[in-house]
Amino acid sequence: MTSRDGYSWTPMDGLKPGVPSIGVIQPAQNLSSHKDQYDVIVVGGGYTGLTAVRDATTAGLSVLLLEARDRIGGRSWSSNIGGYPFEMGGTWVHWGQCHVWREIVRYGLTKGLENSFDLSHGVNHFEFNTASGSAIMSHDDEDALLASALQKFTNVDGAYGRNIMPQPYDMLHVPEAARYDKMSAKDRVEQIKHTLTPHERAGVEAFVLLCSGATLETMSFLEFLHWWAMCGYTYQGCLDMLITYKFREGQSSFAIRFFQEAMASTKLSYSFSTPVKRVANQSTGRVEVETTSGKKFTAARVICTVPLNVLNTVTFEPPLEQGKVTAAGIGHVNECVKVHAEIADKTMRSWSGITYPDNKLMYAIGDGTTPAGNTHIVAFGTKSSHIDPEANIEETKKAVQGLAPGRFDKIERLVFHNWHKDDYAKGAWFFSPPGLLTDHLDAMRARHGNVLFANSDWALGWRSFIDGAIEEGTRAAATVKAELLGSITSPRARF
Repeated sequence: MTSRDGYSWTPMDGLKPGVPSIGVIQPAQNLSSHKDQYDVIVVGGGYTGLTAVRDATTAGLSVLLLEARDRIGGRSWSSNIGGYPFEMGGTWVHWGQCHVWREIVRYGLTKGLENSFDLSHGVNHFEFNTASGSAIMSHDDEDALLASALQKFTNVDGAYGRNIMPQPYDMLHVPEAARYDKMSAKDRVEQIKHTLTPHERAGVEAFVLLCSGATLETMSFLEFLHWWAMCGYTYQGCLDMLITYKFREGQSSFAIRFFQEAMASTKLSYSFSTPVKRVANQSTGRVEVETTSGKKFTAARVICTVPLNVLNTVTFEPPLEQGKVTAAGIGHVNECVKVHAEIADKTMRSWSGITYPDNKLMYAIGDGTTPAGNTHIVAFGTKSSHIDPEANIEETKKAVQGLAPGRFDKIERLVFHNWHKDDYAKGAWFFSPPGLLTDHLDAMRARHGNVLFANSDWALGWRSFIDGAIEEGTRAAATVKAELLGSITSPRARF
């Protein structure tokens, strides 16, 4: 089935909106005409919503899933084109991410992963294009350069962040850490610029921008320290956990397992292409949810998984507390652009490169070999040099070619999803501006009457990652089960 989301381009077909995905659910709804009351309504079918739906239905609760898109997965989904999966959003997983790995084991997918990197053949080098010139170096030299730069960047305590953030699930366990949330990455670079070589400065700036999808001025230094701590305080940990292991069949092959298990429980009703416009706590203790088409449903509890940048598009009654409203008004800052390119050059499978700061796409790696034998390149751009890839396909091709001048001239295919212009995301994965987390994280996580808010955007651990989404879905479902299973008299809630 083809989703409305995403774009593809080939020389023969030109630019086409919509790409195929096994995450598209058909039929689009299974609602009963006489049923509008449920134990739980889950708003949103990303990994947070899917986890909550799965956990609640398998516990025996009747659940309604309302999803604005025509597919599951939210900001993590894959498109299978010509027998090859292109990851449109969140991609990489690792056994160091405890929640996601629990699910990979649950669904028997431990042998379903593959390595994005293959350095066994081809050019096998790193290409570094900066304002001070171009350089070709080995991947060992690439790693040494970035490791040195990131150690300088994170070493605020003489221990590369271990002392200032010893427990990353409790980010402010050391109260002094809060002051780093008032700093931007730009502030930190200015502090250490005298210690950095020109290559180190370009490398560290490009790497942290890859993580934030923002600008150096608008990204929180503390949030990068949190990523660093979650990765074990090392560059190698970042490489392993952030950009190495992915599903051989694509993210949607993982997400569909959650949905199928929930369906097998016979407790799941769902409706796709169904945006929600209003969520109201009622005096009866139930919650009413109204869709943009005017349909109304009620439940004992609602789990709202709407991302932070979209939260203010939903009306809540009574109005949300000011801290949550303020956080949603500030929003996160990630405007990452992710573009897949199929290149007719087999030797580039073992290539990686940074072109910074003068290219619209900044960082890229060889990420696979397509069935046609071409190299799959995945490239990233940021808000610092923003591009809407569908707006001018020639400009997008030029940005891809600029990553490796003379090597990427023959582009066979482009595939991408413009998250910045996505009405149900308004940005890519979460990355906070200075001050947002210390001022508003608790408010972002707080419930509102019988409405619980769960999203990777305010997870405690792998915030903004698939793991964080599962963490949040697990938390919300556990709360709902604890509150409802003891009070609902229907036998269906107990078995």
